Amino acid sequence: MSREIRITPSILNADFSNLDLEIKRIAASSDLLHLDVMDNIFVPNFTFDFARSAEIIADCPIGVDAHLMVAEVDQIAPAYAEAGCASVTIHVEATSNIPMTAKAIRKAGARCGLGIKPGTSIEDYADFVDEIDMFLIMTVEPGFGGQKFMYDMIEKLRKTRVIIGDRPIWLQVDGGVSLETISAAAEAGADTFVAGSAVFNAEDPAAMIESLRALAVSEAR
Repeated sequence: MSREIRITPSILNADFSNLDLEIKRIAASSDLLHLDVMDNIFVPNFTFDFARSAEIIADCPIGVDAHLMVAEVDQIAPAYAEAGCASVTIHVEATSNIPMTAKAIRKAGARCGLGIKPGTSIEDYADFVDEIDMFLIMTVEPGFGGQKFMYDMIEKLRKTRVIIGDRPIWLQVDGGVSLETISAAAEAGADTFVAGSAVFNAEDPAAMIESLRALAVSEAR
């Protein structure tokens, strides 16, 4: 049976001054909205604080997949779940207590994702597979949109798929996902795709989402 494919557009490359309209353009075609939260500490960029994030979550017509690229994430992550996120991803590099924070996120009603930067080994975090709902493999260094897909992360995707096995855990890929790269990521085992510039720089973002989905579905196994 082929894997279910999910496309979760990132608003990192959207027009922040007209965000409501940007989200409406892709809502009907998207599985979730990917909300990149950066604090200019964990990564060298700032996007949204919690107050602005909560407004976006409340107003969004589809579920929100919050990707927290922030320091001291253990303290803030549960609040995103309580604000109504469908999924909250914490980075292993910023988390002091993965089991505790994952449990708090899930208790508040959201799925919990575990983010892995390019330089971090997935094997070091395989033991947490039964405490989370998703692994997020970064295929760029987090912090900025529009970066090129790091093809040397394909092997990490394959290893993560083996770790997941038959568990109902999503394998998300984030960074440089486009028409040129999504097939390779899907073939390696990814089933959930974050696409930012590829979607929001397209003339027809909704059509781009469907094109990306079609390519991923053709490689899913």
